[in-house]
Amino acid sequence: MNYARDRGMIVFTHDLDFSALLFHTKANSPSVIQIRGEEIRPQEMAALVIHAVKESREALEKGALLTLDANRHRLIVLPLKA
Repeated sequence: MNYARDRGMIVFTHDLDFSALLFHTKANSPSVIQIRGEEIRPQEMAALVIHAVKESREALEKGALLTLDANRHRLIVLPLKA
């Protein structure tokens, strides 16, 4: 997380630990894009990811958690709160 934050990167993952780290540290960055669900092959998710990133670009540049599954996406601006 520190590596991504220090370099202005976005973490792209299928691992839920990254959102847990954001929550527990109350961090404002880095942004995390998290893929959920069983069908995560690139050919199945590519269009959804591209659309969601374009739609959420401004928030991702500032710090956000973008969660995607096959049917929808959800954007939460950082820091995460209970």
